[in-house]
Amino acid sequence: MFKETYTVIGVMSGTSLDGIDLARINFTIKNEKWSYEILESETVSYSNDWLNKLKVAVGFSSEELTKLNEDYTDYLGNVINSFIAKYKISNLDAVCSHGHTILHQPQNGFTLQIGNLPKIAKIINQKVVCDFRVQDVRLGGQGAPLVPIGDRILFSEYDYCLNLGGFSNVSFESNNKRIAFDISPVNTVLNFYANKLGLDYDDKGKISSSGKVNLELLNELNALDYYKKAFPKSLGFEFVKEIVLPLIENYSISIDDKMHTFTEHIAYQTSIALPIKSGKILITGGGAYNDFLIERMQFHLPNIEIIIPDNKTLEFKEALIFALLGVLKLRNEINVLSSVTGAKMDHSSGNIY
Repeated sequence: MFKETYTVIGVMSGTSLDGIDLARINFTIKNEKWSYEILESETVSYSNDWLNKLKVAVGFSSEELTKLNEDYTDYLGNVINSFIAKYKISNLDAVCSHGHTILHQPQNGFTLQIGNLPKIAKIINQKVVCDFRVQDVRLGGQGAPLVPIGDRILFSEYDYCLNLGGFSNVSFESNNKRIAFDISPVNTVLNFYANKLGLDYDDKGKISSSGKVNLELLNELNALDYYKKAFPKSLGFEFVKEIVLPLIENYSISIDDKMHTFTEHIAYQTSIALPIKSGKILITGGGAYNDFLIERMQFHLPNIEIIIPDNKTLEFKEALIFALLGVLKLRNEINVLSSVTGAKMDHSSGNIY
C-alpha cells in the first residue's frame, strides 16, 4: 500500500550554471490527484573554480570526467548536507537529485549527469533517487526532456508549459499524448555574452533591448537544421559550442546587437514551436525574469496569455519536478513518457541508492 504523503528534497543544476537549486517539498496524492507545497528552498551559487570546470568539462578526457564526477559528487553531497542542517530537516522519504549534465549525445547512445555516484547516499546518509536520464537513452530515447510528466501531473490547467533556462523547452497535450521538446538555446548564449561584459546575466534584458536586430544573422540562426527536425528532439551544450556561438562570432557587430538578435531568435522560434497560437502558457526558469524576452514573445504570440507564477514555482519548478520523478520512482510508477523522449516505451527511470 503506497503512502499518501511524501517529504523529499529536489536537487537540480541546470545548463545555465546559475547554481544548485534545492527545495524541500511535500507531495500529497488523493483520489489519484497530486498536489505539492514548496517549503524551504534556495539556490547555491557555484564558486568561480566550479564554474570554470563545468564550462570546459565538455572537452574533458574520460579520465578527467571520472575525476570530475567523483569530486562533484562529494561537493554536491556537502551542499545537500548543508541545506538539511541549515533548515533542520528530518524524516525525509528521499533526496531526488538530477545532477549536472556534462555530455548529452543521445544520437550516440550517451548522456552523462555528474553527481549521481552511489556514494552520494553515504555522504548525506539519506535514500537518494537520481540519474534519471541514462535508462531512457538506453531505451532509444533522447533522455530529455523529463519535466513534461510533471507538467501533466501538476500543471494541467495550462495549455503550454515553457521553461526558459540554459535552453528552452515546451510541453503540451496533443491527441491525449504529452508532447515536449527543446526549442532553442536561451541563457547558455545570453549569459555567455553577458559574461563578456563582466556580468553574470543580462538583468531584465536591458542590454539586449539596447541593441538592434542584425537580420542576416537572425535569418542564419533561424535556418539552422535543428529547427527543421521533427520532435522528439533535445539540445546539449555541444550545439551551442560547436554551431551557435561560431555562427554568431562570424559577425563583427556589438555584443548588444548579438544579444538583441539572439533574443529575437528565441522569441521567434518559440512562436513557431507552438502548434496553436492561443490559450495559456506558464513560463518558468531564469529567462522569465528577462522582461525584453517576454515582451518579444508576446509580440510574436499576441493571442497567448503569458502567466509567470509565484517566485518559488518560477525558480524551483525543475527541482520540484525532479522531486516528483523521484517519488514516482519510489512508487515504481511511470516517470518518463516515450511520447516525449522517443524511447521504446514509457518507463520508471532513475537509480535508488
